[in-house]
Amino acid sequence: GGGGPGGGLGEVLRPVSVTNEADKPLIVELAVTAMEELIRMAQSGEPLWVTDENSIDVLNENEYLRIFPRGIGSKPFANLGFRSEASREAAVIIMNPVNLVEILMDVNQWSRVFCGIVSRAMTLDVLSTGIAGNYNGALQVMTAEFQLPSPLVPTRENYFARYCKRHHDGIWAVVDVSLDNLRHAPFTRCRRRPSGCLIQELPNGYSKVIWVENVEVDDRGVSDIYKTLVNTSLAFGAKRWVATLDRQCERLASAMANNIPAGELGVLNSFDGRKSILKLAERMVNSFCTGVGASTAHAWTTLTGSDEIRVMTRKSVDDPGRPPGIVLSAATSFWVAVPPRKAFNILRSEKFRSEWDILSNGGVVDEMAHIANGRDPGNCVSLLRVNSANASQSNMLILQESSNDATGSYVIYAPVDFAAMNLVLTGGDPDYVALLPSGFAILPDREGPNRGIGIMEIGSGGSLVTLAFQILVDSAPNSKISVGSVATVNSLIKCTLERIRTAVMCNDA
Repeated sequence: GGGGPGGGLGEVLRPVSVTNEADKPLIVELAVTAMEELIRMAQSGEPLWVTDENSIDVLNENEYLRIFPRGIGSKPFANLGFRSEASREAAVIIMNPVNLVEILMDVNQWSRVFCGIVSRAMTLDVLSTGIAGNYNGALQVMTAEFQLPSPLVPTRENYFARYCKRHHDGIWAVVDVSLDNLRHAPFTRCRRRPSGCLIQELPNGYSKVIWVENVEVDDRGVSDIYKTLVNTSLAFGAKRWVATLDRQCERLASAMANNIPAGELGVLNSFDGRKSILKLAERMVNSFCTGVGASTAHAWTTLTGSDEIRVMTRKSVDDPGRPPGIVLSAATSFWVAVPPRKAFNILRSEKFRSEWDILSNGGVVDEMAHIANGRDPGNCVSLLRVNSANASQSNMLILQESSNDATGSYVIYAPVDFAAMNLVLTGGDPDYVALLPSGFAILPDREGPNRGIGIMEIGSGGSLVTLAFQILVDSAPNSKISVGSVATVNSLIKCTLERIRTAVMCNDA
């Protein structure tokens, strides 16, 4: 189960007072040892790393314990139901090393860039800011909570030191290591062995990144349909971190670009309009990601005891980016027997939208504007107009971003006001547009034939889809939520889920 009031979660993320003086030399020693371990891990081949059938580098645990006997700090937690999970991934990222290091060392940028993985994070203490002007030698104590975009997978909380160093060969390295052996350290169900990345500058200003994720974790709370994904380290492993980083750098590059093909603009008659829309879409995506995982129970009041559907409410007051009132959020995850790519293509396409979207029911959906923001044709921001059969709703626009990488995809959308959108299209400030994002996260279920029971229901090559809605149920923030509105949202989710199943099974995209 999750950490309720007084449970593990609140403990980890409550800002503990500044680190105990007596612990500081120990943290420094841990950080230095962790840095040496990370560099060796990143650069070793077999027998330390073995490539599995999904062509992912997987750690040979016995070899690891032989090379790195646990002298300082951590002791293996296997007897507490912890299992080790380690993976490694390398990629070329379109960003220079100094900017990448800044993203990793600034907790706000880090949380924003990795919003699909990092649900909450804080820097508790800075033991060293590094050499003036850059993060060489910087050391900080942090807490973070990692998530999968599904309420059915518990978050992983971590309490750790993050240390950054530029080595004499010009390679930057950023390493994390758990601090649970310190006095008063909160007990967590996830420990970070030395994990992090090496960043090497390439001649074209890009970076070669080697990422290592190495944790011990107790994930007995994971729902059955997600077990395989989590066990193959596709859920929290190095591949997902790198794919997310790659995708976000691509998004950033396209937001800064000023050589947009003329045909792309549509109703976007200016670069400023394009920039504003991309900024608005980024906020929409961040807001969706922070509202869909298992972490959000902190910010919301949980209403139902249903395992399948989680319904929560939140008051929204004085937030220019959200409509004022009581917001109801509902999320559920389910398995569907089509490959992720097909589910993604159908759910992002305006052509099939009226088949599942109850809001645009019966209406024709047109794409008014389209901004490509990545190499994959599915990576884009669109402005959709719903020409509803019902005349009173004729002013509805939908802002949508669809995004796909090697480890999963998202289709995230929000109804937007016509007048507000006109301001944004002419380059107006997007921060004042009120948004309540809904949408989907689609993850692969790459199960081999060894699952045994229930193989026919699960099959292989299916998709795990999380569906999440946010709805303004009352514009007065102090009203009580009615049983009726919860029931309505429950049936909305169930009905949409069935429609999605039908749409993805019956169409070709």
